[in-house]
Amino acid sequence: MSVLLETSLGDIVIDLEVDSCPRTCENFLKLCKVYYYNLDAFFNVSKDFLAQVGDPSATGTGGECIWSYIDPKSPRYFSPEIIPRLKHKEKGTVSMAVAPFIEGLPKGGCASQFFITLANGPVEYLDGKHAVFGHVVEGLDTLDKLNEVFVDQDGRPLKDIRIRHVEILDDPFPDPPGLKVPDEAPTKPPDNSTRIAEDEDPLATLPEEEAEAQRRINAARASALTLEMVGDLPFANVRPPENVLFVCKLNPVTRDEDLELIFSRFGTILSCQVIRDKKTGDSLQYAFIEFDKREEAEQAYFKMQNVLVDDRRIWVDFSQSVARLNTSWSNDVKLPSQRGFGGNQDLEPTRRYRAGGGHRAGDEYGMVFDVDERSHSHSHKRHRSRSQERRRRSRSSSPRRRHGRDRRRSPNSDREGHRR
Repeated sequence: MSVLLETSLGDIVIDLEVDSCPRTCENFLKLCKVYYYNLDAFFNVSKDFLAQVGDPSATGTGGECIWSYIDPKSPRYFSPEIIPRLKHKEKGTVSMAVAPFIEGLPKGGCASQFFITLANGPVEYLDGKHAVFGHVVEGLDTLDKLNEVFVDQDGRPLKDIRIRHVEILDDPFPDPPGLKVPDEAPTKPPDNSTRIAEDEDPLATLPEEEAEAQRRINAARASALTLEMVGDLPFANVRPPENVLFVCKLNPVTRDEDLELIFSRFGTILSCQVIRDKKTGDSLQYAFIEFDKREEAEQAYFKMQNVLVDDRRIWVDFSQSVARLNTSWSNDVKLPSQRGFGGNQDLEPTRRYRAGGGHRAGDEYGMVFDVDERSHSHSHKRHRSRSQERRRRSRSSSPRRRHGRDRRRSPNSDREGHRR
């Protein structure tokens, strides 16, 4: 009665003591049948001592027996079958790890964890404490490789060593009631390891060209994430539109209408804008042209390169700007009515303060405004209020008003003089 363990270091064939330890062997075989050990990692390897496996959490505190696996209400452990004649006397002895001090079990309890001895001679320390139930009959060279792996201070291999697959060569026990075998074995290791993956080579190096290309990709990805965090990009993996052309080296006299007329022969133009200085209105000698279809933009790109426009040879390229997307979309929580943008379901249209109505009459400002215009508006209001204050004061102290007050008092003065 044998089991084949296909590990990342090689194959191991275990011959089981089914006559001497029937309950232990039944538990082990049925756990193998439900793929319980598939992709499990060796979490404790001690040189010239043992290698322990069988805990899906790879912590040494997990695992359960097959009866608890079938019915969660059943006990997690079962009583170990410790046979005095079965001892840890040679390399390759397979034994169930016995957890001490299990309530209701005087000799402790077994679940799913087992270990394989790596010492060339006997290990008397383990006799009588753990339940031997098998021996390695093939794959002693794999145990030698396992004995030489690098481990940390807790005995955990720095590079994961996993049981890739388990093949039952012979099973004399009937399936217990309620046992359900999965349709297929797991193919993805559990995400419980921070070690080097078992199929990863930590010393592998790429050719210099590929390494440089990978460094540039990583640097570009990091820069994109930084720009996303500061708000310059709507999302890090944004791609520029493929239907917008960037045209530069223009003559300052070239107008939007001129470019639209020239490029319209390649297809429908949605927008054509020559970028100009904000204050002077002078052309900055470059423009963006948006076509209705990507194929039309590609045709214009190939046909209009180095073409003379107003005595200047223009340069045409595909736009790399995402400014228009950034003003329209953001990574805020998506509203239920929105469907995202560009394959990103977490995008929603950018909302601005007091945009879309609901503000008082005369309030034309938003959250974003031009600093110069804003300061000019405030200075104009301050100048106007100061002028009104000066006019008010001048009216209250004008000679005409003082003369009027004198005239109102003059009859009283005349009467006083007449009385005297």
